[in-house]
Amino acid sequence: MEALKLLVQIVYILVCIALTFVVLRQEGKQAGLSGALTGTTETYWAKNKGRSVEGTLERVTKYLAAAFMVLSIVLCLKW
Repeated sequence: MEALKLLVQIVYILVCIALTFVVLRQEGKQAGLSGALTGTTETYWAKNKGRSVEGTLERVTKYLAAAFMVLSIVLCLKW
């Protein structure tokens, strides 16, 4: 049982490091509220964002955040 706990802790640390790295690699949202107020139309870049590197980073962030939450709950359980 201790080996499993150690394995989960190692995976947890790796997920934390990866999540930090992925979040820092993302670009800031420059338009923010001003883009919504000025009525900016969707560009080709905005429509195809899911296929870009930025879209991939956002998707990976969601998966890593979910893994982080699940592993946090698992580690809080009594072994």
